[in-house]
Amino acid sequence: MALSQDNHNAAAGNHRHRQPSESSHLTIPNIKLQRLPHLTDYLPNLQTHPNPLDNNPFFHPVSEFYITPSDVILRNILHDLSHNLPSPGPNLAYHRAGPRKRVYFEPGHVRAAIVTCGGLCPGMNTVIRELVVGLWELYGVREIFGVRAGYRGFYSGEPVELDPKMVHGWHKIGGTMLETSRGGFDLHKIVDAIQDRGFNQIYIIGGDGAMRGMVEIFNEIKRRNLNIAVAGIPKTVDNDIGIIDRSFGFHTAVEMAQQAINAAHTEAESAVNGIGLVNLMGRSTGHIALHATLSSRDVDCCLIPENDFYLEGKGGLFEFLDGRLKENGHAVVVVAEGAGQDIIPRNDQSHVAEKDESGNPVFLDVGGWLKSELKNRWARDRGKELFTVKYIDPTYMIRAVAANATDNLYCTLLAHSGIHGAMAGYTGFVCGPINGNYAYIPVEEVSRAKNPVDVRDHKWAWVRSITSQPDFVKN
Repeated sequence: MALSQDNHNAAAGNHRHRQPSESSHLTIPNIKLQRLPHLTDYLPNLQTHPNPLDNNPFFHPVSEFYITPSDVILRNILHDLSHNLPSPGPNLAYHRAGPRKRVYFEPGHVRAAIVTCGGLCPGMNTVIRELVVGLWELYGVREIFGVRAGYRGFYSGEPVELDPKMVHGWHKIGGTMLETSRGGFDLHKIVDAIQDRGFNQIYIIGGDGAMRGMVEIFNEIKRRNLNIAVAGIPKTVDNDIGIIDRSFGFHTAVEMAQQAINAAHTEAESAVNGIGLVNLMGRSTGHIALHATLSSRDVDCCLIPENDFYLEGKGGLFEFLDGRLKENGHAVVVVAEGAGQDIIPRNDQSHVAEKDESGNPVFLDVGGWLKSELKNRWARDRGKELFTVKYIDPTYMIRAVAANATDNLYCTLLAHSGIHGAMAGYTGFVCGPINGNYAYIPVEEVSRAKNPVDVRDHKWAWVRSITSQPDFVKN
């Protein structure tokens, strides 16, 4: 969608809605373009340069590839024409990602740094590879460095120099070749190191904790009036980062989770009164569990953090599984790691406040607890009658594998979007798809945004319809 700069804060704000007809046209009122930070906000005298893509034969005619300031992407593309009421608020829009006609860095003067933070996720090595190859091949940058061991690596070790030959096969490898860690965030040490080493483009690959750290780094760089662009690539295997359509590696994780569910189903089906129990990643959101359940069709109950459940009594999990065993002779339960944390007994109340190095709460093992509870309850009510629980926890297998084809393509587009944005002088932004189109989003928005499973949405209703599981609402 194109939106004129003079009109980007609001458009047709007083438009009156009318009943739709076959000839009516949708008018979207009150569009608000989110302001994207730029180096010229605090360095107004920066010089621009022709984009090196002008000389790239693969991009001719190059004018068709350049994005203008009026190219934007709407966050909300669903509109109900039957309502006569005006829109309840502004329709947010973001700058479209892609190359600009003028750039704010001369390739020969760029010193780029790439860092990976937090837990592993399929595709991390692909993003690193494509950042290196994109900077090198598209823009002619020759000084590209990898920062080892997360944020602490800026000040605790020497960066490693990267080139396309070195990273050639990295997209086929799981994990991160740059190594990663949690914690170690010391703002002034990090920015001092960035400044001392002469880095002027920083690419941060990380989840919500890394994005919060990126906000501080960006603000400190701005406070010091440094000509340094900071770009973020959102990473979380749980798919819990808001605004964007999905995080990279998610499709791969669901694919691997489905394999674990298939194994659990085979184990359960091959036993007398067999239950296959699969514990999947999902600290605060159940997206992997939900999508793997929908993909496999062998799951009898899906438990996620967004939806409470209970074990005993009418409408509880035990009653439901009894019915499944009586009907089919087996059952499969999928549980996300953050589910049920409020009903697991805690021997040490101080455990409630325990945090990891990224500030995330340390969760109890819901899968192990459920396995124990299922066995204890069966022994109590059925004695020595045959019963088997096969517990599968593929957590690290799911996040440590190489990305599949879909995620590899996605990682390439993310990396190139980040490069184009940084070269164009944008900073303090995160790139990602919104409604299928790649956009630049202010990192402060991303650091605050969440993406929980909406249990009132049609996807959760779909889960309920294929599992027939109870809603776990006590009368």
